[in-house]
Amino acid sequence: MATTAFDEMNGYTNGGSPSVRAAYAHLRKWLDETPNETFDLRRSQAELFFRRVGITFAVYGDNDASERLIPFDVIPRVLMKSEWAFLERGLKQRVRAMNAFLADIYGPQECIRAGIVPADLIHRNPNYCLEMQGAAVPHDVYVHIAGIDVVRVAENEFYVLEDNARTPSGVSYMLENREVMMRLFPELFANHRVAPVENYPDALLATLRSVAPEARGSDLVVALLTPGRYNSAYYEHSFLADKLGVELVEATDLFVKDDVVYMRTTEGPTRVDVLYRRIDDEYLDPLVFKPDSVLGVPGLMGAYRAGNVTLANAVGTGVSDDKAVYTYMPEIVRFFTGEDAILQNVPSWRCREPDALAHVLANLGDLVVKEVSGSGGYGMLVGPHATRREIDEFGRKLRHLPEGFIAQPTLSLSTCPTFVASGVAPRHVDLRPFVLTGADEIRIVPGGLTRVALKPGSLVVNSSQGGGTKDTWVLDDA
Repeated sequence: MATTAFDEMNGYTNGGSPSVRAAYAHLRKWLDETPNETFDLRRSQAELFFRRVGITFAVYGDNDASERLIPFDVIPRVLMKSEWAFLERGLKQRVRAMNAFLADIYGPQECIRAGIVPADLIHRNPNYCLEMQGAAVPHDVYVHIAGIDVVRVAENEFYVLEDNARTPSGVSYMLENREVMMRLFPELFANHRVAPVENYPDALLATLRSVAPEARGSDLVVALLTPGRYNSAYYEHSFLADKLGVELVEATDLFVKDDVVYMRTTEGPTRVDVLYRRIDDEYLDPLVFKPDSVLGVPGLMGAYRAGNVTLANAVGTGVSDDKAVYTYMPEIVRFFTGEDAILQNVPSWRCREPDALAHVLANLGDLVVKEVSGSGGYGMLVGPHATRREIDEFGRKLRHLPEGFIAQPTLSLSTCPTFVASGVAPRHVDLRPFVLTGADEIRIVPGGLTRVALKPGSLVVNSSQGGGTKDTWVLDDA
């Protein structure tokens, strides 16, 4: 495994000889010829655009509760079509396995009996939903929208860093990043054959319509269920509803009668067949989960179990993006597909295992340690960048609750050219492609959301931790 950063433009690791890669041939020339003042101006124009359309987010628990812009880098990340084809095959395989795994753990549980995954890791998992045990899911699709975080460490070496199978976010940034780039740099698009991402809303709507209850036919209704405007991702909810051409609804807009979900409209109740929900499981139905939830719809789970409405993603999918379950994904892929995983996991130590725990405790300063239920860059230790006090504190946490953590080597994520205060410089990146699984096919628009760590040397790309985003280009090899 690579221990030094692979430069995606210059094609070398630290200490190697530069040789501009084909994907960046035109872009490198453009970078050399474009003054920093132009990049600075375009970045300011991009910020004005994002402020005008309201593409902001909030960080829960932050003392400053104001809405923020995610920093946008005006230099795109570039992949060749052949590179994308490899990623696409691996992503489709992984999501097929995830759906089969979820159908199994809520059904016959053959993977547990076969010893592929420990029983306690499933049954004691906080994301395992007993209410889904034995329930029929429309078309056997659990994860309709997946965000799979992929990192690159060498020319032909990619790893899956994390699976997001509950309510993955960020697709609005992928779409808006492309729009602003086309406005600011039309000359760049004229010199590159960039695969489009603008058809994502059409692909998502086709996916959602394909998983509607079978008896409903073609005259069906899709809606997007949001917690409301105080949610940190509300901009994305309203953005997607608008792009899909569906109603954006809150709990008060819906009611259930005779196990059927209806939406209140000025013309009277309208039946809803598919809910793209952006609400966590525990808030969906106060009759089943949190009784004090005002975000959910009483009776929704009854309608769901009766097969009268499809929820995307399905209830209980959080088990498959648990970081401890993640460590078993290569075995899960092999068990359910009969194939070796095309996209490998980052090698991981399960701290629930005594030998692994001993190794992790002895090497905390060199490892990345993550909470199995953590997200957004929170609840983790990046050993090489941590203080002695932080390392000691994490050691105490590990000894107290070892099953709550996994550990991984500190990968040197690949770098891409990024415009920062000092000019154009390499910064570490990851990639979140969005995988759509319908009853008919798996759809992936070419590219995804590239997240970039803007601080020098930082490996943390999450927006909540100061990261930014880039447009992601997939070029035709020809």
